[in-house]
Amino acid sequence: MGRGLDFTDAVITHDTLDVDLDLRAGALRLLTRPGVVVDTGGLALNYSEVKARRPADAPVLLRIRITGEVQYGQVVVRPPRRGFGRKGARA
Repeated sequence: MGRGLDFTDAVITHDTLDVDLDLRAGALRLLTRPGVVVDTGGLALNYSEVKARRPADAPVLLRIRITGEVQYGQVVVRPPRRGFGRKGARA
């Protein structure tokens, strides 16, 4: 289905993280929390798409800059889903 990077519980020691992406026929899912901003402006998209929810209003703790190329793929940036399998979820 795809790969994922979860930044919801990340210990942030720098203000910027650079990711160089070469993705072909797949998906990359980034889970973020308030304060994590993802910049996909440096991606070359070939028959691909980026789906990103608008970040919540919060001070920027980490800026993730994604550069590189995506062919026949998808990059999805979103907060984690509530409930199933998450810490603190109600039964």
